[in-house]
Amino acid sequence: MAARRASARARPNVLVTGTPGTGKTTTCSLLADAAGVAHVNIGDLVREKGLHDGWDEDLDCHVINEDLVCDELEDRMEEGGVLVDYHGCDFFPERWFDLVVVLQTDNSILHDRLTSRGYMGAKLTNNIECEIFQVLLEEARESYKEDIVMALRSDSVEDISRNVSTLTEWINNWRPSQ
Repeated sequence: MAARRASARARPNVLVTGTPGTGKTTTCSLLADAAGVAHVNIGDLVREKGLHDGWDEDLDCHVINEDLVCDELEDRMEEGGVLVDYHGCDFFPERWFDLVVVLQTDNSILHDRLTSRGYMGAKLTNNIECEIFQVLLEEARESYKEDIVMALRSDSVEDISRNVSTLTEWINNWRPSQ
């Protein structure tokens, strides 16, 4: 039945994940415009709809309620043509995505991006370590079929532009599985 649902979609669903600061939201905003797909930023959705279980003081962020997020997105994902932007991936149903993109950034560049956002202490350290150990790439490979997981560099404006072009072409050439 999951395969039937995937083939019923006229447009693919793509998950763009990666450590905070790797360019997910920038890439997704540009890609949504270029490829004509909807962009769902999970962090924004959680804030707007209250899909969380409170605030984590140590990490300075909401504790998302994964079940509520999945319930909120279920119908949209079945329709297709959705670009999901989030720094995690293991709680989304595998059937939702036709492509999982993991953005990766050099640690010195990432450190500068995160400190300019005001990240410090445990939040900064945790995110840098996450990138060093390629936690999100490993999570994606464990959660989805390896042939739909794509790692892309995201160190510069040129990288982002190239990634948007690559992904736009992929979306435009995608055909439902038979």
